[in-house]
Amino acid sequence: MDPPPDHGEQSYRGSGRLDGRKAVITGGDSGIGRAVALAFAREGADVLFTHLDEEKEEARETARWVEDAGRRAVPVSCDIREEANCRSLVERAVAEFGRIDVLVNNAAYQMSQPEGIEAISTEQFDRVLRTNLYGMFWLSKFALPHIPEGGSIINSTSVQAYKPSPHLLDYAMTKGAIVTFTHGLAQMLADRGVRVNAVAPGPVWTPLIPATLPDTVEFGKQAPLGRPAQPAEMAPAYVFLASPEASFITAEIVNATGGTPLP
Repeated sequence: MDPPPDHGEQSYRGSGRLDGRKAVITGGDSGIGRAVALAFAREGADVLFTHLDEEKEEARETARWVEDAGRRAVPVSCDIREEANCRSLVERAVAEFGRIDVLVNNAAYQMSQPEGIEAISTEQFDRVLRTNLYGMFWLSKFALPHIPEGGSIINSTSVQAYKPSPHLLDYAMTKGAIVTFTHGLAQMLADRGVRVNAVAPGPVWTPLIPATLPDTVEFGKQAPLGRPAQPAEMAPAYVFLASPEASFITAEIVNATGGTPLP
């Protein structure tokens, strides 16, 4: 990518806010997932993160930054579109760490279709829903028995949940569903002491953008700040929601949109 994304490699400074925590992050090979993995590690957490088979090189880079912070990195090739894979992923995390203190459902897929709904194939629709919703649902379900009181689930939604771009109709639809899932699950788990929140990024400069949008020249300029965010600018929101400082915060959506007001 040109320019390369900033994941906080040179800027993020930890302060022990997640000392001893065990985290699972989906889509941790690049973008927001890598930035969150790096930040969690520098805050003291061990990190298991997922990637696809074709992203092994990127996953090794994420693992290197986690290990440079003195924490354990466990990269796992996993396609979360399949229920069995999600179950196996949770089993792997429990085998490695004994528990899951923080689950970050971050992996996502989008594909721009400027020609509208007629251009969205069933194959694309299925991939978007299974990646963005099914995987989140299954991982939350399977991880829950291993999340102790005080643990949390953090989902990645989007400004698209509230202000959908027509060319991203299916993607925006899933992001709206993630908001509803977050609100509902948070209320369901409140008496178990497990918090559920989400982060709603605006435009962020990640590999998903040039891979799925036909024109990135104007990308992010619609935000009031006039530019896309860097992944490093998203990570602190996830750290806060995972930390003890957010112990009374659940069912919330942290809007990190660059100034676009959301409900």
